Amino acid sequence: MLLYNSQVSGNCYKVRLIAAHLGLHYERREVDVIDRSNRRELLGDLNPALRVPTLVLDDGRSLAESNAILWYLARGSSYLPDDEFERAKVMQWLFFEQYSHEPYIAVVRFWVAVAKAPPSQEELDAKRAGGYTALQAMERHLAEREFLVAERYTIADIALYAYTHVAQEGGFDLSGLPAVRAWLKRVAEQPGHVPITA
Repeated sequence: MLLYNSQVSGNCYKVRLIAAHLGLHYERREVDVIDRSNRRELLGDLNPALRVPTLVLDDGRSLAESNAILWYLARGSSYLPDDEFERAKVMQWLFFEQYSHEPYIAVVRFWVAVAKAPPSQEELDAKRAGGYTALQAMERHLAEREFLVAERYTIADIALYAYTHVAQEGGFDLSGLPAVRAWLKRVAEQPGHVPITA
């Protein structure tokens, strides 16, 4: 397999993390997340959105969108429950991550820590408010649970860990979120875990 990857991207990290857990071997091709001038030539036939991660399977088929890749790679493993309701709950958190979490926490982190070109303070504050809303939802859920779904580690945890564990790089303060912080520690202790820098 070939992964079009950016080392700083939490969405790419999700793919690298599930691959590490599963012991999958793949090649990486690094893609610049700031200079997008060659994206059409690089990814045009593989991913219509021209984004990373993009995964090219050994048979040449390509798959885009980090959570779709997570779902595909996790099929048949312990990281994706067999029970249909539990699978739907995993999907619930994957959609939450992309709709209510990533657009705020990942975007602020990108502005502040990666691109180093934050917009106005007003725009930053608005995005941070959305991020805190997502983190509070996770805090309420995790206050009574070890993991997000089925009381075990799944791709729902991988998806939300990716940007939550680096939220502080975007100026998010996790000190008032003890359940989230405890969950981050549990995720990092899972067998086969690799850091975002790996």
